[in-house]
Amino acid sequence: MPKRAVLAWCFFDWANSAFPTVVQTFLFSAYFTSHVAADPASGTAAWGQATGIAALAIALLSPPLGAVADVGGRRKPWLAALTLLTVLATAALWFVRPDPAFALLGLVAMALGTVGFELGTVFYNAMLPGLVAPARIGRISGWAWGLGYAGGLVCLAVALLGFVLPAQPLFGLDKASAEHVRAAMLLTALWFALFSLPLFLLVPDRAATGRGLAGAVGDGLAQLLRTFRDLRRHANIARFLLAKMIYIDGLNTLFAFGGIYAAGQFGMSLEQVLIFGIALNVTAGLGAAGFAWVDDWVGAKPTILISLVATTLLGVAILLTDDVAWFWGLALGIGIFLGPTQAASRSMMARLAPPALATEFFGLYALAGKATAFFGPWALAAATAAFDSQRAGMATIPPFLVLGFLLLLWVREPKRAA
Repeated sequence: MPKRAVLAWCFFDWANSAFPTVVQTFLFSAYFTSHVAADPASGTAAWGQATGIAALAIALLSPPLGAVADVGGRRKPWLAALTLLTVLATAALWFVRPDPAFALLGLVAMALGTVGFELGTVFYNAMLPGLVAPARIGRISGWAWGLGYAGGLVCLAVALLGFVLPAQPLFGLDKASAEHVRAAMLLTALWFALFSLPLFLLVPDRAATGRGLAGAVGDGLAQLLRTFRDLRRHANIARFLLAKMIYIDGLNTLFAFGGIYAAGQFGMSLEQVLIFGIALNVTAGLGAAGFAWVDDWVGAKPTILISLVATTLLGVAILLTDDVAWFWGLALGIGIFLGPTQAASRSMMARLAPPALATEFFGLYALAGKATAFFGPWALAAATAAFDSQRAGMATIPPFLVLGFLLLLWVREPKRAA
């Protein structure tokens, strides 16, 4: 495969990561709960409910869509449609004014963008095995993941420096109606659309099989049912997906509540939490890119196992410290190992999936990331309430990582090419 095609595929991570960084994590989520919703408590609850509905839709749709795409052959038309959905939904957030009357529009647009983003990664990830030889899958996945962290943060920096922070935002935007924040959503939509173009222009797609949409849907669903029925033949992949489902649940909970823990336990301000989140993403991106070589050198499975051990030990150490300097050092250390876990999980799936069913299995991979996404936050909330302690709540995360580690030991990774 030409190097420019591989680079174009990697750049899609740079493009699409702007959505979770700006919309889901740092900017629009805070704007919605603080300025759009009637009050922060009801806004947080409504945001959680909309996110949960989106996760359910992703879990239900990703396996069948992947199976249909495998039967039809081509992946890029599906990816293009889902990219367009995310871009339009993100652009629609411009119309969400700081008024509770616009809350429903904000939630619907955010949920649709989330569905388009997550389903799009099914088809994007499934392209990886056809781009490079198996011996190079790890480094390409890691570099792309690191590039994604960088792209999201650069887009966020442009939004903050150009629109959000200046006393006089670019283009004379009106702060009273939150145009300076809403414009960041237009920037994110443009960012995704612009930087996704290299993939559609330069990365070859598989040939169409000649099956019409109706036939592809019927055959794809039938193939998916056969896969579920014959799961014993894919027991190794099933073990990996089960392990991934558990340890990713722990990592996602860590990401979601790390800032909340920093604010509550160490008294960080909102600005400090924002800086902390950005720093954590920087170290995660560096870790993903740096460990890309390790993935191809020792394998995806050892890379994940090493990362889980390090994350668990550093996480336990954080729970034992009351010193803010130690917290910063340990948390940024965790970031180094978060990126490699995610990137190596993708390369592991790329190596395990049967080539003819790659998109279908990446659909199951997406399902494994969403099926129990509620359980980690639920366990954390229950422990926090039971012991009236944020520290007790965060202590529920390491068991997810340990259990995922133990289950992963039973997974056989394919032999690496010389």
